[in-house]
Amino acid sequence: MSIIKKQDFIESVADALQYISYYHPLDFVKALEKAYEKEQSQAAKDAIAQILINSRMSAEGHRPLCQDTGIVTCFVKIGMQVQWDSDLTVQEMVDEGVRRAYSNPDNPLRASIVADPAGARKNTKDNAPAVVHIDMVPGDQVEVAIAAKGGGSENKSKMVMLNPSDDVVEWVLKTLPTMGAGWCPPGMLGIGIGGTAEKAAVLAKESLMDPVDIHELIERGAETTEEKLRLELFEKANKLGIGAQGLGGLTTVVDVKIKTAPTHAASKPVVMIPNCAATRHVHFHLDGSGPAELTPPKLEDWPEVTWEVGENVRRVNLDTVTRDDIQEWKMGETLLLSGKLLTGRDAAHKRIQDMLNKGEKLPVDFKDRFIYYVGPVDAIGDEAVGPAGPTTSTRMDKFTDMMLEQTGLMGMVGKAERGPATVSSIRDHKAVYLMAVGGAAYLVAKAVKKARVLAFEDLGMEAIYEFEVEDMPVTVAVDSDGNNAHQAGPAIWKAKIEELDATLKG
Repeated sequence: MSIIKKQDFIESVADALQYISYYHPLDFVKALEKAYEKEQSQAAKDAIAQILINSRMSAEGHRPLCQDTGIVTCFVKIGMQVQWDSDLTVQEMVDEGVRRAYSNPDNPLRASIVADPAGARKNTKDNAPAVVHIDMVPGDQVEVAIAAKGGGSENKSKMVMLNPSDDVVEWVLKTLPTMGAGWCPPGMLGIGIGGTAEKAAVLAKESLMDPVDIHELIERGAETTEEKLRLELFEKANKLGIGAQGLGGLTTVVDVKIKTAPTHAASKPVVMIPNCAATRHVHFHLDGSGPAELTPPKLEDWPEVTWEVGENVRRVNLDTVTRDDIQEWKMGETLLLSGKLLTGRDAAHKRIQDMLNKGEKLPVDFKDRFIYYVGPVDAIGDEAVGPAGPTTSTRMDKFTDMMLEQTGLMGMVGKAERGPATVSSIRDHKAVYLMAVGGAAYLVAKAVKKARVLAFEDLGMEAIYEFEVEDMPVTVAVDSDGNNAHQAGPAIWKAKIEELDATLKG
């Protein structure tokens, strides 16, 4: 029998959450390195390079890989011979570990959790509570698998109740392209099959805790139904050509994980949950001898990847750029932004909408300005701002026509695709949409030299800031003519992959 002390458990959870905020799992880093080496799409290769550079920078600087430091999910397997020395429940101990991790002054993490989700949606301020799954298992140890899951990837989760004779592969290949790029590919797909609806979802989430090992599976060959499905889906998902950041390319997923459970004869529940390019999870065991010891990875294990600005890059001064200037920008072009850039996301846009509907004067003049969809991490030391990567732009689609029509906004910066109506609005208003790389938040933050809150300070990370940026790299995702990189890129690369396959078979 082991006795697990409250303090050891809480300390281990807090340390693990700090650890995963800045250390990618090395198996994921190596998988990205493989994807980088084989990638032929320049846009995708550049995106993967930025993700890998960001990963190393975060490991060196002990700052978050992504500004969205996630909702904490914790799988706790408790041995039947374990005894607790604690006056708190397991849920309460996990939550206390979350509070300590997210309020660590050396590396504060963004609090994103809101209570009353169907109503006021008020931020809990400490990122608690966590989502905790508890299993009783044989043995005298406690095993913990803990992850911090970003909202962009979590929001792309899909669930279906298939007929028993329906093909899982067919459903996945039909569904994956509809998920867009908001989950920040390349990443992993976790798939749960069987049980009941909620069991399939837990299986899918838990599968994402496993290491990336698809290449080892390819080498030794599949033995089980699940392994055969993994290999088939890995090959066929990458042939869709979605690519890094949805810009088109050879690698969309670096692994596919599948867990199954017995189910009702009439049922076939399937849940698919993606993990983004900021994959963050770690496992540890407690045996009563003290808190978990997490060994830091060696920096030399990261690949030596550089990202150089090409000759065709366009430098843009945001303080002087005009509407005539942006008509010259073309889809897929790389820009380096310098000057003053406004920020704002969901809550700020909703408040702007309410003020406009009431005829109230806005606290910020958006005319001929650019807005960056971001909710940054708090700064420390001499930072102007903490990690500040883009949030999913699709959520702002319902506000875009209002912003372009009523405020005079000239352009937007975010991640992932825009919907058809929004693309049309961008074209009609002769505006532009620029894309920063999701999963490269610390790298992007280095381009921010100054930051100040202009309005809605009570919204915290969702306040409207003014950033002063220098050489912030972005890609023209939708140009003023409505040409859309997230539509054209995958279509081009799907066709190219088909051509490559035909050549190899020929």
